[in-house]
Amino acid sequence: MNSRLPLVATASLGVFALALSGAGAAAAADDDQAMVSVFHAVPGLTVDVYANGDELLPDFKPGTLTEPQALPAGSYDLKVFEAGADPKGEPAIEKTVEVPAGSNATVVAHLNADGQPQLDAFVNDTAKVAAGKARLTVRHVAAAPAVDVRAGGQPVFTGLENPKEDTAEVNAGALSADVVLAGTDEVVIGPADLELAEGSSNIVYAWGSAQDKNLALKVQTLTGDSAPSGASAGTTNNSDNWTVYTAGGGLLALTGALTARRAVTRSRV
Repeated sequence: MNSRLPLVATASLGVFALALSGAGAAAAADDDQAMVSVFHAVPGLTVDVYANGDELLPDFKPGTLTEPQALPAGSYDLKVFEAGADPKGEPAIEKTVEVPAGSNATVVAHLNADGQPQLDAFVNDTAKVAAGKARLTVRHVAAAPAVDVRAGGQPVFTGLENPKEDTAEVNAGALSADVVLAGTDEVVIGPADLELAEGSSNIVYAWGSAQDKNLALKVQTLTGDSAPSGASAGTTNNSDNWTVYTAGGGLLALTGALTARRAVTRSRV
């Protein structure tokens, strides 16, 4: 499988079903806004992303996770082109996305289990967790078979398939995690160290391609303030990137507001 291929028009994003309730929603955004991050998890392909006809994310490189940005709630026509392609031409992906007020989500361009690029949207849980705890979520967005995710050598999530996710509340503090093929001890990513702050929501993405030997982890952390009776996850996006087959990489951060009908200055990364 060669992951260096254009995103196909048949990739599915679907409509955001992101209505969150209670304290988590209140922490995520103002009443008329939503918080949205975008993660590019297709290896070897740089793209330009447009929203409602304006360039939103130019030269968007693999491994890049944007900071959460406040978007006015509403409808967005998203178009994805290979970087430098004529935006008046046929987009590789075009999908209208409804962004409801008060939501927090991450849109992920990634490979499916068969190595074909697609888009998916995930709701980020920002509800309170118990005092002394942190939320850990793992999302399988790699061209790879089912996996188990272990902490300290013990399985925490088992049989996770692309594009599924699983979540649990765990003790806050240091955690050593790795990813193995489901039902085996064959490590395919890691081990890697993760510091889970009290009240934080930590989202670990397994991405890349097993066949191309570029599997990696990306960590998205939503942090919040602690309270004696519980802790509330917030909207600060701290990120890290761990690779298993290749060294380095790191985080390529994009800045600027993700707002419709506003051209974004081309970033140099």
